[in-house]
Amino acid sequence: MQERGVAVSALTEAVFQGAAPEEIERIPLPAEYTAAYVREEDEGIFSGLTDKDVRKSLHLGPVPMPDLAPDEVVVAVMASSINYNTVWSAMFEPVPTFRFLRQFARQGGWATRHDRPYQVVGSDGAGVVVRVGSGVRHWRAGDHVVVSPAHVDDQEAATHADGMMGDEQRAWGFETNFGGLAEYAVVRATQLIPKPAHLTWEEAACSPLCAGTAYRMLVGERGARMKQGDVVLVWGAAGGLGGYAVQFVRNGGGIPVGIVGSERKAAALRALGCEVVINRAEFGLTDGAAADSGRSMESARTLGRIIRERAGRDPDIVFEHTGRATFGTSVFVVRRGGTVVTCGSSTGYEHTFDNRYLWMRLKRVIGSHVANLQEQWDANRLIELGHVVPTLSALYPLADVAEAARVVQTNRHIGKIGVLCMAPEPGLGVTAPGTRARIGEDRLGPLRGFGPGTGEE
Repeated sequence: MQERGVAVSALTEAVFQGAAPEEIERIPLPAEYTAAYVREEDEGIFSGLTDKDVRKSLHLGPVPMPDLAPDEVVVAVMASSINYNTVWSAMFEPVPTFRFLRQFARQGGWATRHDRPYQVVGSDGAGVVVRVGSGVRHWRAGDHVVVSPAHVDDQEAATHADGMMGDEQRAWGFETNFGGLAEYAVVRATQLIPKPAHLTWEEAACSPLCAGTAYRMLVGERGARMKQGDVVLVWGAAGGLGGYAVQFVRNGGGIPVGIVGSERKAAALRALGCEVVINRAEFGLTDGAAADSGRSMESARTLGRIIRERAGRDPDIVFEHTGRATFGTSVFVVRRGGTVVTCGSSTGYEHTFDNRYLWMRLKRVIGSHVANLQEQWDANRLIELGHVVPTLSALYPLADVAEAARVVQTNRHIGKIGVLCMAPEPGLGVTAPGTRARIGEDRLGPLRGFGPGTGEE
């Protein structure tokens, strides 16, 4: 951990000692705090380069503590995690995220704080509330929380039907400032969820974005609405999103079919309980095949045959987030009347597929993005019960956040890569040791030992 000033140390000490809310609130917030951020002045540094190494653009250092709006809280971030949107921010793709900050600031008022020449990134976090705005009712200093990445406007009508449908919905730490890869974060009260008491800080921090996203895609009424017995094809099944998708499928009585790119990732997937595991090499999916429609169709037919042999029938649902390299295959292999649900395109946004297989076989494509607060709470409840467990596989200190992001950028990770922020060491934050013992250490850490690989996979 980096050295802190006296005020920060006093606040940190009070937080770790479980001080009363009044005592925590009496201690001044620091004027600055350590955070991972990108700079507007760096937007062009990757021009003409193939390898946009995020270690060159992701900085760590002091940033000013922002003022607090009435509906916000300040969280002392004990731990966070790396998501691919942080990689996008650090590559300034698909557009520099400073464009999002300027657009947000045009609302005026408190939103203008977000338009700065730097952006504190990170869309996950677990920690302790240390300040509450004057309009916050249900949270107090000292509360242990995890943070939903859905930053919504509760004064929009659409938000009250579904928080993800408002025009002003944003991804915290990607389309807003003051994100979670830092010692402190500023979040709206409508982003807060109680931390599962049996988890450590780093375990709790790795779940909100990926678990909530996977829950909405598969279980929520606005997603694929998975049923017991459904066969669900999961791309990138050993990654952050995929690891939670596999668990939701199994927990809901479905049959997950996981696609991975290496035997190391296949072993990790089996550790999560996925019995049907397919290596991409088995059906010849390569970047070249994705670009060549003939070879892509050939690999899709091979994949369909493998799935029928091992799972008994074509997939009812395909869980998509890889995009260009896989989307055409997804549309082809899902059963007649089945559903492709997508939340991203990490291999490219422009998809090519044969539309005949979509319309003539009455298939559906559903777009999904993060999760509303109720869906986040529902997913969190399954984590609290131990039915779904963290997919943390590796942990870095905040000082090495750029290296952690590089692991995700180069696809060398399994599950989630955690980052210790204010927590001085792993293993802290458990306040329900009895529940933890009942669930079991092995059950809570299925991907421990599956650290970053040595090359791209």
